[in-house]
Amino acid sequence: MSDASGWAYAVVFLLAVLDAVVPVVPSETAVITAGVVASAGDLSLPMVIGLAAAGAFVGDNTAYLIGRRFGERVTKRFFHSEKGQGRIRWANRQLGERGGELIVVGRFIPGGRTVITLSAGTLHFPWRRFALFDAIASIGWASYAALLGYLGGHAFEDAPWKGLILALGIAFAVTGGTELVRWLRRRRRSTAAARP
Repeated sequence: MSDASGWAYAVVFLLAVLDAVVPVVPSETAVITAGVVASAGDLSLPMVIGLAAAGAFVGDNTAYLIGRRFGERVTKRFFHSEKGQGRIRWANRQLGERGGELIVVGRFIPGGRTVITLSAGTLHFPWRRFALFDAIASIGWASYAALLGYLGGHAFEDAPWKGLILALGIAFAVTGGTELVRWLRRRRRSTAAARP
């Protein structure tokens, strides 16, 4: 076990917490990297997954509480642009229609997780339901990111940096694919709405 492993675990947890509130924090990259390091035996994979999931859960619930307590003021301050307002309207509409499903899927969309958790709090989505779906999402997200790094690290034991690059490429492809599907669905809806 590496001497820095305690710090590495703390960084994974902290970045996962912060990413839920400040969407520019690279938590997914940190968890993937920790998975690669775990494949070399310097970190424990179950600890990486557990701490990443716990950090994501704490961060998401912090964003939920901020939304619940400060709701309108926060959204006006941080989502005042037209694009930001559009995201808020979308999240509000979707939470009303899909609730838990959206909380789970939103965890895998950078930036989207913050909007959804803040909106859930602002809309007073029932906390017990939120916590249940968020726990599922946090565990799934942490497992996906850490295992991606771990498997990439094992595939490239002689050059773990290649595994990291592959894992990050797959993560970006999954995120990009999700965004592409969302864009295509929006486009199809707007085209269908424009027809007489």
